[in-house]
Amino acid sequence: MLSRRTIIKGAGAALAIGSAAAAAHDPGDRLVTRLKSAVKGTVLFPRDPGFAAEHTGYNSVVRHSPRAVVVPADAGDVRAAVRLAGVLGLPVAVQATGHGISAAADGGILINTRRLSSVRINPARRTAKVAAGTRMRTLVEAAAAHGLATINGSSLDVGAVGYTLGGGLGPFGRKYGYAADHVRAIDLVTPDGRPLRLSPGRHADLFWAVRGGKSNFGVVTGMEIDLVKVATLYGGALFFFGEAAQRVVRAYPAWAARLPEEMTTTLAFMRLPKAPTVPPPLQDRVAVRLTVAHLGRDQEARRLLAPMLAAGPELNTMGTLPYEKIGTISNDPPVAPLPVFERTGLLGKLDAAAVERLLALAGPDVKLPFGVIELRQLGGALARPAAVPNAVGHRDAAALLFVANPAPADQAGAVRKLQQQLMDGFKPHLTGGMAANFMSGADLAPEQVRAAYTPADYKRLTRLKRKHDPRNLFRVNHNIRPA
Repeated sequence: MLSRRTIIKGAGAALAIGSAAAAAHDPGDRLVTRLKSAVKGTVLFPRDPGFAAEHTGYNSVVRHSPRAVVVPADAGDVRAAVRLAGVLGLPVAVQATGHGISAAADGGILINTRRLSSVRINPARRTAKVAAGTRMRTLVEAAAAHGLATINGSSLDVGAVGYTLGGGLGPFGRKYGYAADHVRAIDLVTPDGRPLRLSPGRHADLFWAVRGGKSNFGVVTGMEIDLVKVATLYGGALFFFGEAAQRVVRAYPAWAARLPEEMTTTLAFMRLPKAPTVPPPLQDRVAVRLTVAHLGRDQEARRLLAPMLAAGPELNTMGTLPYEKIGTISNDPPVAPLPVFERTGLLGKLDAAAVERLLALAGPDVKLPFGVIELRQLGGALARPAAVPNAVGHRDAAALLFVANPAPADQAGAVRKLQQQLMDGFKPHLTGGMAANFMSGADLAPEQVRAAYTPADYKRLTRLKRKHDPRNLFRVNHNIRPA
C-alpha cells in the first residue's frame, strides 16, 4: 500500500501513472487505496453507506454522481485530495451546504467541507477567521456575541465562504457593499495542491479573482474578514394582498429611490403552500412582501416606512431586532434537501415601467406556482468599487431579479417553462448581466457565465484560469474556462 507521505508528494514518480488516458481508466480499487491512504478524514465511494448523504446538497435539483466523496478532517486532507485528483486527471467539486453548487459532480472527486467549521473573532480588530465549511448562522452568532456583524445574506443556512466568494448580497448591502469587499485574506489550495495565503500584498492576482470567481481557482480552506459594529437593527416584512399589493408595487420605485443607504429593501411576489410552517394568512395566496433592514434609529425607520404602512399590510413583522435574529427578516426555507428551480437577472432601472411589467407577469391576479419572484434593491455602497478591487461586477445595476420555485421532479418541465416565459416577458428591463451567487443549473453555458462579469474582468479571469488551472480541474461550477 502506498504511504501517506508518498501520496501527498503530488505528481512525483511514485504516483506517476503514465498518461491522462490511463488515469481515466484507473480501476476503482486503486482510487480507493490512494484516497484512503492520503486522507485522515472520511472517504466514501458509491458502494459505501452514507455516500449519498454526503454529496446531496440543499438544492436536490442537482444530482451528483462522483467517483468519490472526501469529507476532510483538516486543510491537509484537502491538499491531499486535490493533489490526487490532479494526478488522476479527475475534476474537483467543492461543497459545504449545497446551496450554491449548480453543476453535477459526475465522475470526479467531491470535497465536502462541512466538518471544517470554526469561527475565531478578534473583537479589538473587528475581524473573523472563518473555516471552509462554516455556516453563516455560526458566523452571525459568533460575531453578535461581541456586538459585531458580518455582511450576511438573507439565509443563515448557506456556507459563509461560498456566499462571500460569489459576492455576498444581503440586508446590509446598500450601507456596506458586498461581503467580498470585506475580505482581508484567503487560504487557498491551488489545483496542483499547494497551500497559498492570498491577500492584497500576496498573490494579489488570485486574491482578486477568487473574490467573485468562486471555486474556479481552487479550494478555499479559510478566510479572514472584516466585521462591522451592529448590535440591533430595525427590520422585518410587510405582506399585502389584492388592491393594496398593487398600490405598493406601483409606489415602490419612487419610494425606494428616496431611501438612504442605511435602508435595504426587497419586493417580492409570493405564493406559499398550505403547510404548518406557513402563517394562515399567507397560505395558497399571492402576496406581495416588502422586506426592510434599517441601520439607524427606529424612529427614522418608522418615518421612512410610513408610506408603505399607510397602504394597509395584512401582516406586519417589523420591529427592533438583535442582530443574531437577522435571518427572521426573510425567513428563508429550512435546510432539508429540497428541489428548487431558480432564474436570475439584473435590472438597469428600477422604474414604473419595470414594476408594471412585473405586475402583468406575476401580479395578484396571476396564478403563480409556489415560490417567489423577488426584486432586491441595489445601489448605495453596492454601486461603488471595493476598496481592494475584486471580480464582483455589474455594480451599476439598480436591482436584482430572483425567481425560485420548489417543485417535485415530475413538475420540472412545467416550472422551467413558466420561468422562461417570465424571463422572456421581462427581458426588456434586464441588462443581460447576472450575479454569480444567484446563478443556477440553468446558467451553465459559457455565454451565461460570461454574463456574470464585466467584459474586462472576464477576459482577465480567463487568463488567470489558464495560468493557475490550465487543465480546468475546477470545472464543476459556473465554469470560467482557460483562455
